[in-house]
Amino acid sequence: MRNVILIGYMGCGKSSVGVKLSYRLKQPFMDTDKLIEKNAGKTIADIFDDEGEAFFRDLETQVIRDLMDEKHWYVISTGGGLPMREENRVMLKKLGKVIYLRVKPETVYERLKDDETRPLLRGDDPLGKITQMIAKRGPLYEEAADEIVDVDGLSFEQIIANIERCIR
Repeated sequence: MRNVILIGYMGCGKSSVGVKLSYRLKQPFMDTDKLIEKNAGKTIADIFDDEGEAFFRDLETQVIRDLMDEKHWYVISTGGGLPMREENRVMLKKLGKVIYLRVKPETVYERLKDDETRPLLRGDDPLGKITQMIAKRGPLYEEAADEIVDVDGLSFEQIIANIERCIR
């Protein structure tokens, strides 16, 4: 077995699916956003507000570098923006099997429309912003991925079954 890395836009289910997949595979679960919050001693929203997005993106890159030195295998959920940097995409490929959980903008909007903790969705027209960001990020997610799993309208069990087919 090796690391299974879940990438995709926020709200696609990386963390929720990742926890359930980790039980199925009997591998510990690692969420890069939670690890960053633990290391920084503050929430991602606070990091964005206090230090800015560029600083946060540097923390994401450092977390991936640190995971490269780990001696254990994990199911890893990444932040939605982590694969945007080329060096991160290269490291993810070396780190394990990368699965892109692809989701439609409307699904993300329905899941996150009331979530105040998402700094990139603050402001007017969040659906428009989601649509624009997925259009921009989608090709980079595809470049980073070994496999793509569409998640719209699927249960956790169906998504996990699709991932298991990809990693066997």
